Amino acid sequence: MGVKNGLKLGFILHGVGRGWDSWRHPEAVIDGSTNIDLYVKQAKIAEKGKFDFVFVADSLHIDERSMPHYLSRFEPATILSALAMVTQHIGLVGTFSVSYTEPFNLARQFASLDKLSRGRAGWNVVTSWLEGTAANFSRDHHIGHGERYRLANEYVQVVKGLWDSYEPGAIVGDKQGGVFLKPGTLHQLNHKGEFFSVRGPLNLDRMPQGHPVLFQAGNSDDGRAFAAANADAIFSLPRNKEAAFAYRADLRERTAAAGRDPDTLFVFGGISTIVGSTREEVQRLSAERNSYASIEGALLSLGQSFNDYDFSQHDLDAPFPAVKEEWLSSSQGNVKTVLAAVEQDKLTLRETALRFGKPMDSFEGSPEEVADQLQDWFESGAVDGFMLGESLPGQFEIFVEQVVPILQARGLFRSDYSSDTLRGHLGLAVPENRYVAQRHNAAETDVARKEPANA
Repeated sequence: MGVKNGLKLGFILHGVGRGWDSWRHPEAVIDGSTNIDLYVKQAKIAEKGKFDFVFVADSLHIDERSMPHYLSRFEPATILSALAMVTQHIGLVGTFSVSYTEPFNLARQFASLDKLSRGRAGWNVVTSWLEGTAANFSRDHHIGHGERYRLANEYVQVVKGLWDSYEPGAIVGDKQGGVFLKPGTLHQLNHKGEFFSVRGPLNLDRMPQGHPVLFQAGNSDDGRAFAAANADAIFSLPRNKEAAFAYRADLRERTAAAGRDPDTLFVFGGISTIVGSTREEVQRLSAERNSYASIEGALLSLGQSFNDYDFSQHDLDAPFPAVKEEWLSSSQGNVKTVLAAVEQDKLTLRETALRFGKPMDSFEGSPEEVADQLQDWFESGAVDGFMLGESLPGQFEIFVEQVVPILQARGLFRSDYSSDTLRGHLGLAVPENRYVAQRHNAAETDVARKEPANA
């Protein structure tokens, strides 16, 4: 089975935990979200398991109701650069917002990370949905949903243009000839658009991957269209296999319509696992995990997608509150999914929070049973891979030690790395530098024009 068509696995580094109450677990590391030793340990476990990448999520706004992991956590570029020094193969993916960073700075950060890691960088492109973020960046309002995605499209094109500033082999370092930079191989971008005006060139030469791998997590129509046009991979939070299959099918159709090969956009389903040796142990571990999932935490988790709305002010057993216009300018895809379920199933607020207020659903059972579920989703076309979160402290290591070998024995997952780059792990080609491509195209056109005359 080729790398491109095999099961893909990522792991989300989430410090003290993904829920509002998981920090209370006896084995939770209270400073885990800023604990370099914990991040190194988890990254090395993921690399031992031959995972494609580790992932650092991020956001730019907090308040006292935020998830404990959000309250104090590493900035992605810093921690990923540190992890690049203690790992050799695993991809390093981080979230950066296009709404509150400048393209030149971000292009330079990721080019630096790609060079530091020798080709393992990945960028999760987000537009930031929380209204409160604007106040941290000298702005009096957050830009609307549709405008955010227009900005994102332009932003990505600018960043890609900056990454192409240097042609491959531009820096020759010819000491005898006195030539450091090969003439004609460094280019200004000279971009002028709706949101950005960027001259360039980037002050960092061609990186190992050409462009870092682009990830995205949008579920709205705008988000899906953006991913189809720009992304190499997309994260989803599937609630069942049928919904996951429909989501992936829609993404593949959109990708083809955008003129791209659907096999070059990978869908990762967010999932956690509970692995036990007996049914009784699995039930005990599941109950233990559930004991750290309160209704209060579920309400906070639900409210996050609804622009940090405080649902605790409503009666839990009354019908779900009336829709507010500002909700649709937040995490629009997630909000619409929740509201559709509320309408269809006539859910109360409590029922909605318990269904949608969990960080991740889980596959549970023996190592073989968990492997069966992963294989079923993958082979049925519901996902291309999984973004794994840890359900309880220690469960990730158990997954690597007990489930991964089963996936490997079944020929679903690699037994060892065959590449040193994230693009190589995923089976993605290195993008051709645009200026080299222009010359190739011009040369081919010139040959085509001459051929009839010589016939």
